[in-house]
Amino acid sequence: QVQLVESGGGLVQAGGSLRLSCAASGNIFGLNIMGWYRQAPGKQRELVATITVGGNTNYVDSVKGRFTISRDNAKNTVYLQMNSLKPEDTAIYYCYAQRLGFSHWGQGTQVTVSS
Repeated sequence: QVQLVESGGGLVQAGGSLRLSCAASGNIFGLNIMGWYRQAPGKQRELVATITVGGNTNYVDSVKGRFTISRDNAKNTVYLQMNSLKPEDTAIYYCYAQRLGFSHWGQGTQVTVSS
């Protein structure tokens, strides 16, 4: 089993920045893709950004140029630097990891952007 623990959410004004972290532990041999999804009230969960163990990244169009995903393989940790935050970025952000074809999720961290 893989455990994912997120940190770094909070309340920020529009235009501000936050950095999310997610540390993986447990049975992490073969951990491949890590990333972030988010779910706003009344909406479906959507992909925000992912990164492979080799460093290839993928972003949803709405965050390109504002968010940066990175990864420290030695620490089994993935980060999401969020700049120029907008009220529409308000959501619960979930850490995601894929290992040997199975998906694992963190408990979620709230990000609230005030206008």
